Amino acid sequence: MQKIKSLMTRQGLRSPQESVNDLSPIESFRIPTKEELRELHEEPTDPQAQQEIINSIEEVYFSSDSFDIVKYELERLPPVLSLQELEEYRDKLKQQQAAVSKKVADLILEKQPAYVEELERVTSLQTGLQLAAVICTDGRRHLNVAKEGFTQTSLGLLANQRKRQLLIGLLKSLRTIKTLQRTDVRLSEMLEEEDYPGAIQLCLECQKAASTFKHYSCISELNSKLQDTLEQIEEQLDVALSKICKNFDINHYTKVQQAYRLLGKTQTAMDQLHMHFTQAVHNTVFQVVLGYVELCAGNTDTKFQKLQYKDLCTHITSDSYIPCLADLCKALWEVMLSYYRTMQWHESHDQDEAAVVSSDGNNVIGTEENSFDRNYVKKKLEHGLSRIWQDVQLKVKTYLLGTDLSNFKYDDFIFVLDVISRLMQVGEEFCGSKSEVLQESIRKQSVNYFKTYHRTRLEELRMFLENETWELCPVKSSFSILQLHEFKFLEQSRSPSVSPSKQPASAVSSAVTLFEQYCNGGNPFEIQADCKDDETEDVLASNGYESDEQEKSAYQEYDSDSDVPEELKRDYVDEQTGDAPIKSISRETLRSRKRSDYNLNKVNAPILTNTTLNVIRLVGKYMQMMNILKPIAFDVIHFMSQLFDYYLYAVYTFFGRNDMFESTGLGLSSSRLRTTLNRIQESLIDLEVSADTSGTLTAAEERKEKVPSPHLSHLVVLTSGNSLYGLAERVVATESLVFLAEQFEFLQPHLDAVMPAAKKPFLQQFYSQTVSTASELRKPVYWIVAAKAIDYEQMLLLMANVKWDVKEIMSQHNVYVDALLKEFEELNRRLNDVSKRVRIPLPVSNILWEHCIRLANRTLVEGYANVKKCSNEGRALMQLDFQQFLMKLEKLTDIRPIPDKEFVETYIKAYYLTENDMECWIKEHREYSTKQLTNLVNICLGTYINKKARQKLLATIDDIDRPKR
Repeated sequence: MQKIKSLMTRQGLRSPQESVNDLSPIESFRIPTKEELRELHEEPTDPQAQQEIINSIEEVYFSSDSFDIVKYELERLPPVLSLQELEEYRDKLKQQQAAVSKKVADLILEKQPAYVEELERVTSLQTGLQLAAVICTDGRRHLNVAKEGFTQTSLGLLANQRKRQLLIGLLKSLRTIKTLQRTDVRLSEMLEEEDYPGAIQLCLECQKAASTFKHYSCISELNSKLQDTLEQIEEQLDVALSKICKNFDINHYTKVQQAYRLLGKTQTAMDQLHMHFTQAVHNTVFQVVLGYVELCAGNTDTKFQKLQYKDLCTHITSDSYIPCLADLCKALWEVMLSYYRTMQWHESHDQDEAAVVSSDGNNVIGTEENSFDRNYVKKKLEHGLSRIWQDVQLKVKTYLLGTDLSNFKYDDFIFVLDVISRLMQVGEEFCGSKSEVLQESIRKQSVNYFKTYHRTRLEELRMFLENETWELCPVKSSFSILQLHEFKFLEQSRSPSVSPSKQPASAVSSAVTLFEQYCNGGNPFEIQADCKDDETEDVLASNGYESDEQEKSAYQEYDSDSDVPEELKRDYVDEQTGDAPIKSISRETLRSRKRSDYNLNKVNAPILTNTTLNVIRLVGKYMQMMNILKPIAFDVIHFMSQLFDYYLYAVYTFFGRNDMFESTGLGLSSSRLRTTLNRIQESLIDLEVSADTSGTLTAAEERKEKVPSPHLSHLVVLTSGNSLYGLAERVVATESLVFLAEQFEFLQPHLDAVMPAAKKPFLQQFYSQTVSTASELRKPVYWIVAAKAIDYEQMLLLMANVKWDVKEIMSQHNVYVDALLKEFEELNRRLNDVSKRVRIPLPVSNILWEHCIRLANRTLVEGYANVKKCSNEGRALMQLDFQQFLMKLEKLTDIRPIPDKEFVETYIKAYYLTENDMECWIKEHREYSTKQLTNLVNICLGTYINKKARQKLLATIDDIDRPKR
């Protein structure tokens, strides 16, 4: 197209657009020159040939208007020019130009009519435009007249009205902005008043209003300021939330929760609350311990504040340990109580919300969101219980193990156990925890303390026993171990640290938890370390009598049971303590005491010593510790058994050990008693005190667990016949041991209840093999008195002077019988004298008489065995003497049958046996000694047996005696 235009230009032709402005209505085309026509005519007229020439034109000529043809053709010239070639190339270009021109001319001639027609249309359009311009000019002139006359004035009024309305709206906006600018003052006031919900509500409303006017530049600053204020409110809200952890205030907490709900951060608030509770536990214990450490240090050195809590606990002194522990538990109680009241608040709040939702169920979406938040809070609070209690346990455990309690006083250590036991009770009520961490830590301290304490107590017991004069400790006949302070905890089931008398009636009557009891005030750890029961012990009698009235009625006590309380007459006595019933006293027992008990001048009070009372108190203390801390029950019971073992061993060592009398073969010590004594000696008694202390470490540790054997006080005289060889002391010793065994029997149900199942066989073995053997110790102890109280050697001498080979039957018994009976009468008198010092119980008097009678009868047999010659009349005299002895003896004692009566009668009757009967008799009666059997055979020689039979019988005796040797 550009080429055609170029050609048209070259031909003097112009496009219609270029000629519109200067076209005249009639214009003729320029007529080509003759040369041009000639060139056109010289060109081939064949259209095909002409088209081929056009096609031979290079494409570069059709590229663009900026194409420089001359430069292009010059650049194509060869380096060596040839005129002929140039002319040929020129002619070629001219042919091409002519073909193009002819083509263009043909096209122009072909479109000439259309061109003329279009040109006429353009001319007509130009005329119409000129007319329109004239019309527009007139219209503008008339509009200007209207504008000046009417429109401008009216539109000015409208514009001013619109402007007024905009200014009124702007004034309102400015007033609102001014109010927004002043809200920070009101917000500060509301925060000071702790009106967090109101402050947040105001701040949110201000933010909403600010978003409405955000197109003002000043509002963008206000908006950021409100955001900062809101963040500041959240920070103060977090601080307010942290205050809940130590002192829960329901109004304060309600405001805080409402504020978090307005912020839509209920779950965040709960997460923050748990973090604050954890921090409160840490900060509370640290501040309490730090305060005591700095107080004890006497200065305000800041070095303690930089210590870790674990290291800080090691600086607590022994004097401040218990007050610090009490304050520590008080502070932790406040934290846990706050958490408990927080849970209560949420439970109550959830119930109120559920009631509101049930009455109005329109907003389903909001209800679901609130329900989700409530469930989240509930689960979070339930989960937090165990977490907070675990933190409390770990902090208290660190404090407990930070100090060595082994040298604490017993009351102080019991107080520590009381506090920890109360704390474990709090933990169980708080989250149902068994407090394994606390139990393990207090168990370690208790075992460590108890070993040291028990070792000291055993040494004290040895000292008491070595200084004990075995005088009677006068106590009332109504004495019971439950009257001692150490056993008050057995009177009724109660918490370990508060006595029943100090508990509120409501707490005793109904099962009220500590959190319910102290929810509105008070603290379960408000206990004085030196608190004692208000009641005083009233167990001692004066001068052996409880009162003058009882002194007057001492004899009447055995003549009538009218004064015996009805409850003692029953088979079962309910002491309202939950303990095993004590045995009732029958009328027959009371009446038998009248005849055989040497205590008519004394009230039937228990026989015990100060040492016995001390051991009982120790047992009570041990049981207190065991009752508070059941995991160490086995250790405590084992140590309690050692107290009894040592007491039993001491009584045996002081009063019952005598190798000479033990070798009589009378079975004074049962195999069970001997086994028990051997066990005690091997496991508890240190027999190498004076030996070389060098040895293995294991041996040293084993010896550390043992106690040296006690020695009888030099003030106790057991060799004087006037005092019946210390019979009073022996009675007090053995009967105090029996009384101690009875108390252990009384306590068995309590011990069995706390003993671990795996260790119960130990307890059963202790009672069956040790406690039950206490009464068996009477025999060896009183055998020594019986062996010395009567002069049996003198009896043998008197019997040796009697002539037994008489020829006639005698009607008068021998003098030695009267002498022996006189000895028994003297024994009875001396027993009465001893009973003025100490009551001799019926079992003791019976055993003593039994021993004396048994020894007397054996002395008679020994005396008869010393006879060289004896006739049948002499044997009849022996029977007469023995019958006389029995008849008089039965008036002195109530013991029936007489001990060893058959032992004497059988020996006397053996004189009448034949040879065959004698041999069988010897084999059946091995209770007689070889000497007695030999003498029997020798005496019978010539009467019923000959020498050959004698040899045979002596051989039989020798065979019997051989295994004994």
